[in-house]
This record gives sequence, C-alpha cells and structure tokens, in this order.
Amino acid sequence: MPIHDQGYRRYGGGRAPRGQAWTVITRAGIRTMLAKRTFLGLLLAAWLPFFARAIQIYVATTVPQAAAIMAVTAETFRDFLDGGIQHVFVYFVSVYVGAGLIANDRRANALQIYLSKPLTRTEYIAGKLGILVTFLLFVTWVPAIMLLIVQIAFAGNVTFFMRNAYLFPAITIFSFVEVTLVAMSMLALSSLSNSSRYVGILYTVLLFFTQAIYGVLYGVTRSSAASWVSFYANLSQFASLVFRQPLKYDTPWPVSLLTMAAIIAVSAVILERRVRGVEVVA
Repeated sequence: MPIHDQGYRRYGGGRAPRGQAWTVITRAGIRTMLAKRTFLGLLLAAWLPFFARAIQIYVATTVPQAAAIMAVTAETFRDFLDGGIQHVFVYFVSVYVGAGLIANDRRANALQIYLSKPLTRTEYIAGKLGILVTFLLFVTWVPAIMLLIVQIAFAGNVTFFMRNAYLFPAITIFSFVEVTLVAMSMLALSSLSNSSRYVGILYTVLLFFTQAIYGVLYGVTRSSAASWVSFYANLSQFASLVFRQPLKYDTPWPVSLLTMAAIIAVSAVILERRVRGVEVVA
C-alpha cells in the first residue's frame, strides 16, 4: 500500500486581516440571539414606543387642531430616548443579551480556548461588546432616527429638521454614550461571575440601589445636587444637555459626565483583570 509524503506543505488558503477576529464573535453572537423567539418578541416589544410616537407625529402634522396639544419638538425626541419606558426595554435587552456574554464562557472554561487562539483579550472583549452594543443601538438610536425620518415624511418638508439640525448629532451622541455606559457596565459584571442569573441580579442592584440612595439623599437634603450617585440620573442630565433642554437636576453637568466616564473606566479595568486565559489564584 503506497505511503504518501506527509512532509511540510505551505498553507494555500486565504488569511484574514489582523484585527478583525472580533467580528467573528460578534456575528456568531448576533445569530445566536436572533434564533431565539423569546428575544425576537422582546425586540418587537421594544419598538412599541416608536409606533406610539409615530402616531403622535402623524396626528400632530395632519390634524391642525391637535398640533397645539401634540406638537413635535426637540423635547419629544429627548423624552423618547430618556423616557422610563425606553429605559425599561434597554434594561431587559441588556440583561437578556449581556448577562451571560462572559459569565457563560467562564462557567464552561471557554476563555482558555478563546485566548489560546490567535485572539487577544482586546479582540475578545470587543467581540462580546459588539453583540450587546448592536442590539442596544437597535432599540435606541435606530428608532429615534426613524422617528426623525417619519416626521419629515409626514410633514412633507424639512422645515422642522432644518430648525432643529442639532437633533441628529444629539440623538447619535446620547445613544452611543448610553449604550457604551450600559454595555461596559454589564460586560464588567458578567466577567465577575460564572452565573448569568447572578450577573442579572448584580446589574439590577446597581440600577435600583443607586436610585434608592439618591432618593434617600434627596429626602434628607431636599436638593437634587446628589443626583450623580444615580445611574439613570446621570443619563438624564446628559440627555438634557445634548438636547438643549433645561437640566432636570441641580448637579452640574460636568459632574454627571465625569461620573459616567469613571464608570466606563472602572468597567474597563475590571475587564482587563478578569478576562484572562488562565485563572491566577493568589
């Protein structure tokens, strides 16, 4: 029986460009989530506020009598993004998608497999982050921009858009800052545990505990100057700033910005320490 030469052969296939390995993780994660009917139902429900606002815009632009009551202003878009209902859907999407992004890999000891490949920690984190960021933008930035397009379509002119040209950058800046803050926080918490349920609880505690602390401080001081301790209050303060609306709280807006930047920085440090191919036990 002939024995074929098993010597060295030069690889004849294609090579992927460096720095794009993270896209493989992102694409695989997005496909996995879209295959779940429950999650698709959640995404559909997250667009209900969009349809409600679209109806408001239609009525305000086609019924003169309703224009005074349901007038579309810059505040309409701010309230859409920073409203309580949209925050609820951002919360559920964050927990459903993000809680297990790293926790599940830790439970299955998959980090050793991921990082044994020609894949850096930065690429791994970027790939996981891309999954959550994609879905969060789909329920924040995309519907807000669609509302702007709907307003132009129903009005039949670009008068409102020209008078409020800052709305597009305002929607974009706020959405990306909110998504970055939420995604980094969730990913950092996911790296701290092997249980996605525990991560979901930690994230819930982060949101509601900080809000409760602010509520207590407000009750004692009767001032909203301490709103920087609240996760959502910082976002609301930033939303008021970029949409050129009166600030909701007495906290100076630079303080809110610094607080959000600190949360993102701390999350990055946690990810740098926790995402390792080999666990180091002191």
